[in-house]
Amino acid sequence: MSDKKLLDEMNQVQLAIELIELGARLQVLESEVNLNRGRLVRLYKEVKGESPPKGLLPFSTDWFLTWLPNIHSSLFYSMYRNLHDEQGLDRMTAFTKAYRLYNEHVQNTSGEQVLGLTRAWTLLRFFESNMFQLSRCTHCELDFVNHAHTPDDDYVCGICQPPSRAGKPGKPKKTKKAASKAVNSRD
Repeated sequence: MSDKKLLDEMNQVQLAIELIELGARLQVLESEVNLNRGRLVRLYKEVKGESPPKGLLPFSTDWFLTWLPNIHSSLFYSMYRNLHDEQGLDRMTAFTKAYRLYNEHVQNTSGEQVLGLTRAWTLLRFFESNMFQLSRCTHCELDFVNHAHTPDDDYVCGICQPPSRAGKPGKPKKTKKAASKAVNSRD
């Protein structure tokens, strides 16, 4: 085996390990890493100590347009775009670095991680397939994820104009014990 081929294989294994550590599903690995499925499964088991989860990947553009996921998706994609387009990093290097930056930002702000690696990868694929575009908010002038070919002359983002229930906790559910206590206290 030539040195170049050995180095290429080593780089692919390293990429697979990094993606697995970040939470990649097997389907993501199969799409992005040039290793056979059996090898990826063995690598996943070795890194995570368990078999890869089964099931289909999410495939809905609508999820990315709901209030909180849209904010997180837009943040992640702006990081990715900066690393890829402005700094010239290759696609997967920019992707993994952007995802690490996103996680770091969430941890530093004590926020909730809304965007998992699989969703971030799906977002990237949606942009590459021209299913999404960035729309500039007319108020804050930041770019946000939006369906492709959507007229966005008066686009207002979810931060500048949040939906009425955004960020509000739901009503606490009454347990049977609490409900019977309330009934008994009225007597």
